[in-house]
Amino acid sequence: MADSDEELNHGSSETRNDFCDNHNDQVIEKPLTLEMVAESLSLLAKISTGLAHAFVRFNIPKRGITDLSILSSFPHLRYVDVSNNYLKDLTPLAHCSHLLTLKADYNRLNSPSLPDLQYLQVVSLNNNALTGTEGFSHPMLEYLSLSWNKICKVTGLMGSLFSNLHTLELRANKLTTTAGLTIPSLKNLFLAENSITELVGLEHLSQLTTLHLRDNLIQHLTGFHSNMKALQYINLRNNKLADMIEVEALCCLPMLRALILLECPVADQDDYRTEALVSLRRLERLDKFEYTEEERREAEDLYVQRQEKEICSEDV
Repeated sequence: MADSDEELNHGSSETRNDFCDNHNDQVIEKPLTLEMVAESLSLLAKISTGLAHAFVRFNIPKRGITDLSILSSFPHLRYVDVSNNYLKDLTPLAHCSHLLTLKADYNRLNSPSLPDLQYLQVVSLNNNALTGTEGFSHPMLEYLSLSWNKICKVTGLMGSLFSNLHTLELRANKLTTTAGLTIPSLKNLFLAENSITELVGLEHLSQLTTLHLRDNLIQHLTGFHSNMKALQYINLRNNKLADMIEVEALCCLPMLRALILLECPVADQDDYRTEALVSLRRLERLDKFEYTEEERREAEDLYVQRQEKEICSEDV
């Protein structure tokens, strides 16, 4: 378990480079050439039956490339990084049938335009102009990052299509709800810096261990479900939670051990740490600090007192 919420934040919004500083800039067409490809290939590996070899890694960042068509002649590529260019289309990669990893951050993609790639495991399309999540159908996909785009709604990400997906990053988009995230295999979900007000559909996330919801507009926590039996860490820093009764909604999470509520109105209340532990008795860390034995005893005593008072009131 991480020592602080920043460790699970994976960095803040990055600064765009010189090539992609403005999506509206005039762009001079610059297709990829054989000379550029030759300079950017590496990692010689066995292919096919093992009797032949080919370069399988291709990295060409920050070159102002607008067209990848020539890559259709390089079907053995497995690791491709075309970040920091001016790309609007990734369909030439359809011929790279053995592709495992694709990074195309900081480009001008407004749709994934990704062909079906049977072995693709890692996709990163951060800092583009994506408006949706349709277009991904890769059965072996394990990691998908679509942060710093313009996505308003999650659609097309169904568990039946992504049985191996364990990490999904959708930071800094325009989401207002968690609807559409019906992927039971997910273990890590990062939704910070959106405009989320509504938590719905979370009951599908039965294997989720980490949920990052920092910097949203959440006021209520009623969307959590007892089916989320693996969830251990929730970051709700800088949301609109104002009442401790909302924290009680997390009682249904048997494995919850760390909770971040810093910069929420509720964190300014008297006895905030004690009240949180009374509600969530298995909690080990609130914000940046683990509970001390003294704090645990105090919370346990308060819990027992309230239980006894409740029993007495029922007998009257």
